[in-house]
Amino acid sequence: MEPLVPAYGAGTLADLTPSLLAALGVPGAVDVLGFAPTPKVCLLLVDGLGWQLLADHAADAPFLSSFTTSRPITCGFPATTATSLASLGTGTPAGEHGFVGFSFAAGDELLDALRWHRHGVAEHVDLRSTLIPEEIQPHPTVWQRAEAAGVAVRLVAPQVQQRSGLTRAVLRGGGFLGTFALGDLVSRAIGAMREPGRVFCYAYHADLDAIGHRYGPGSAPWRRQLRFVDLLAASLAEDMPADSTLVITADHGMVAVGDADKVDFDADDRLSEDVRLLGGEARVRHVYTHSGATDDVLARWRAVLGDRAWISTRDEAISNGWFGPHVGDRVRERVGDLVVAAKDSLVVVSSRREPRVSDFFGQHGSLTAEEQLVPLLVKGCVTV
Repeated sequence: MEPLVPAYGAGTLADLTPSLLAALGVPGAVDVLGFAPTPKVCLLLVDGLGWQLLADHAADAPFLSSFTTSRPITCGFPATTATSLASLGTGTPAGEHGFVGFSFAAGDELLDALRWHRHGVAEHVDLRSTLIPEEIQPHPTVWQRAEAAGVAVRLVAPQVQQRSGLTRAVLRGGGFLGTFALGDLVSRAIGAMREPGRVFCYAYHADLDAIGHRYGPGSAPWRRQLRFVDLLAASLAEDMPADSTLVITADHGMVAVGDADKVDFDADDRLSEDVRLLGGEARVRHVYTHSGATDDVLARWRAVLGDRAWISTRDEAISNGWFGPHVGDRVRERVGDLVVAAKDSLVVVSSRREPRVSDFFGQHGSLTAEEQLVPLLVKGCVTV
């Protein structure tokens, strides 16, 4: 089994938004996905809607499955929300924007990049004042580039995310339109698309991912939620202005896991010995070792996991292109001394540090097709 290394520069989420900027006529933007010019774009991201999951459950999503312009692209590594939103928001892979996982070492802290607090502790420690989001991710965003070129940018996302660290880091630029449910997501997106001139509207829906984590992808609750997502997409398409384009994608897929798939870091001294910090998530781990211990930790992890995971040193993971063709100096130290990417349905949980997520029946992050492939669905005046 070989890892599915993302197609950086040819077909990843980091290539999607720059290609849409080019379609909108933003100077300097390069289109590698083959879009035609368009004055208005609505980009809907459905969290957790993997390409293979959509194909397997097409009957529950008749509208999404009806797109004649559709194909899979790779999301990027790790296949997780924080990394993928950063790739969309900056138009660069993780090796450049620096969000190398759900959680990663930033100086002496282990940062939970979704909530922007200290990862692996029971208390909530807000890190926005010490790990400044605009410094953790200093590159201009695609939204700022579009706005500077005269495009009206609207970001339609849950209201609670408006001032989050992740939003400040990768969604800055444009006007934030907070939502509370499906109804105002559609209404706000349609309202944005009806504004005069060129428009780039980004809309985000999270619930399919949440249901997948809790009950497992493909479960009965997940399939019912997919039907609501299908209605959401159909409602958007129905009321779009005639000169607009709807693009639908996702941030990652998901695999179903059970208790037999779990290896518990906190219950196996062979895994925890000489480990300074454990980052990432259950399907892809950043293992930060004590000085001089990397080789020993590598040997122990390989002895425990065998061929159930791709286990690489930092240098190997970078040279193999997992994080993109270039990894900046400021990003390199965020990558674990070891990077562990799960195969099949293996998960490396941390029951003490991550009690809630360790019980999830759906997980993602690794280099399998189930996690890496996401849909690129297009309706309107663009072709791919």
